[in-house]
Amino acid sequence: MAYIEPAPIKDKENPFESMMFRFKIAAKHLGLNDEVYNVLKSPDKQVIVNLPITMDDGSIVVFEAYRVVHSNVLGPSKGGIRYDENVNLDEVKALAAWMTWKCAVVEIPFGGAKGGIRCNPRQMSAGEIERLTRAYTTAMLDIFGADTDIPAPDMGTGQREMAWLMDQYSRNKGFTSNGVVTGKPLVLGGSLGRMEATGRGVMISTLTAMEKLKINPYQSTCAVQGFGNVGSFAAQLLEERGVKVVSVSDVSGAYINENGINIEEAIRYRNENKGILDGFDGAEKIKGDEILTLPVDVLVPAALEDVITTYNADKIKARLIVEGANGPTSAKADDIITEKGIMVVPDILANAGGVTVSYFEWVQNRLGYKWTKERVNRRSDRIMRSSFDNVYKTALKYNVSMRIAAYIVAIDRVAQAYSYRGGF
Repeated sequence: MAYIEPAPIKDKENPFESMMFRFKIAAKHLGLNDEVYNVLKSPDKQVIVNLPITMDDGSIVVFEAYRVVHSNVLGPSKGGIRYDENVNLDEVKALAAWMTWKCAVVEIPFGGAKGGIRCNPRQMSAGEIERLTRAYTTAMLDIFGADTDIPAPDMGTGQREMAWLMDQYSRNKGFTSNGVVTGKPLVLGGSLGRMEATGRGVMISTLTAMEKLKINPYQSTCAVQGFGNVGSFAAQLLEERGVKVVSVSDVSGAYINENGINIEEAIRYRNENKGILDGFDGAEKIKGDEILTLPVDVLVPAALEDVITTYNADKIKARLIVEGANGPTSAKADDIITEKGIMVVPDILANAGGVTVSYFEWVQNRLGYKWTKERVNRRSDRIMRSSFDNVYKTALKYNVSMRIAAYIVAIDRVAQAYSYRGGF
């Protein structure tokens, strides 16, 4: 059995409160009035259901599941579904709000939502996961819809689960609805370029930030924490553009090679060894949390929430942090990072490449027409660069960090839309 690294020390922050802390700062800079503030801080809808599922041994297990719609002011709500034993309502609420800001910051006409089921998919058979997915979809028939709320994969889910969701929704509605979900297999209306979209967005954000900081990619080093879909694609794409990736990590620990890790070999090893890097001989193994404090130019946290905290923020040596994961930096650590003069490309901007290409998938489904991979990448890259530039200008205008600037841009767009649409 592979060795699993212990979890890092965290700041014990409620994820929704952490989001609200940043929201309040941005709202104050914008001079947001009380009416709009109160509307935007509260989710539109919170759904909690209990799903009795027949397991393979004949027993019945009841799973608690959630769907939170934070906002549909800009358009149909959009957000992933995660299967994890630690899923809870506060986490889902925070992630739903982050999706609202993420869509707004890149000018995608979606609101924010998130879903989750408290389960451990690693201990469930494919049949059990399928029954759970179909039961969840049936319970959410009044929520999901191509014009109302569009789910997607997240932690613990992938294109297989999205295919089951689309099929179950379509069966219940009596017609095929490709556009009800994104992240589907290509044959069911998935988009070319979707698999690497989030990692590609991280790469574009990194290179654009390096231009601002006058860091030469061909003379730079990078550490990527997390070697799943986002981290591995980000590492591979950065390496292709001249950045020397000297360290990567996963649940088994961190791996370092000062001459640069061959990312293609690392991905091949991971794919051949049950999805983990344990035993990879292309680098020397170190403790997992050491990757955050290595003397590199760029740090890409692309794994878990709340890994950069008050316990380690003052030890970070990177000049640039690009957040591939959602919420990798605790709110309490923000000031420490800012005081050290480190530029942070925040999660709601850096990893928005995923929802951008999800939007493209939805558009293609509505058109009944498939774009080439080159068109998907070209349009996604253009949106990511434009969004970065807009946030950067906002940071200079208000004299704030890139994180608060991203919140300012996002909240301002949603607030303007709400003001035009109005309440009752």
